[in-house]
Amino acid sequence: MDIDRARTFLEIVHCGSFLRAADRLHVTQTTVSARIRTLEDELGRQLFVRNRNGAQLTPAGREFERFAQSFVQIWERARYQLAIPSGRTSVVALGGELSLWNPLLLDWLVWMKKTRPEIAVHAHVGVPDQLLDQLRNGVLDIAVLYAPKLLPGFKVEILQEEQLVLVRTTPGNGRPDADTPDADTYVYVDWGPLFAAQHDASSTAFGEPGLVVGLGPLGLSYILRAGGMGYFRKGVVAPLIAAGELETVEGAPEFTYPVYAVWPEASETRADVQEALAGLRQTVR
Repeated sequence: MDIDRARTFLEIVHCGSFLRAADRLHVTQTTVSARIRTLEDELGRQLFVRNRNGAQLTPAGREFERFAQSFVQIWERARYQLAIPSGRTSVVALGGELSLWNPLLLDWLVWMKKTRPEIAVHAHVGVPDQLLDQLRNGVLDIAVLYAPKLLPGFKVEILQEEQLVLVRTTPGNGRPDADTPDADTYVYVDWGPLFAAQHDASSTAFGEPGLVVGLGPLGLSYILRAGGMGYFRKGVVAPLIAAGELETVEGAPEFTYPVYAVWPEASETRADVQEALAGLRQTVR
């Protein structure tokens, strides 16, 4: 079976539409339709039912999905294995969200280097949808991210429950010497839909924020330079609080922000992936 047909099938499942799948794969809708038609002819089964709302899997399509995932993952695995550097026994591909690279992903990579030097590592950093796509397509073996979408054929494990706390710069570090900052000093960091729902339902009404950012480290660097306040991960701001650069806002609610590891069920038999997962758990502890 052609690998592109399997990838096209999985993209349609993910998007729910032949047209959107064509856009994401950068091919024409005719090409997508031709690939699926050839695939259905080879299997002797109809995989999708197309209607005005998009494309839905048939019972045969649902059954075939796990095989398509395994096929793509095995193919990517083969590509990695053929490129194993000299002196290494295998390759694992690890990924994580942008906000998690420091310190979690960095500590994880250091652990792998010190404890499992025989395993070569490919490290990726990206946004959640990109990382999930790479997991589905077999590019990644393990991804670490916040609030992942549930995917069939994948394991999800909670690693830690971080807290998002409201902090502000201290007097002399960019903050006006006032008890209640106004909206212009509040930086809204987009920590995802769960945080948005909790944030909007809370009593911390600062009005419209003067700045909205989609990356925690960017927001934190901004308030440290320009002054202001915002929600950030407790473990990240703790050293800055201890150094007197930031202070917590008394009475402000805190929000739980759990971190998860996601990996294919098929990797349960791979010793190198299990070693990497063990290192990740130890790094978190």
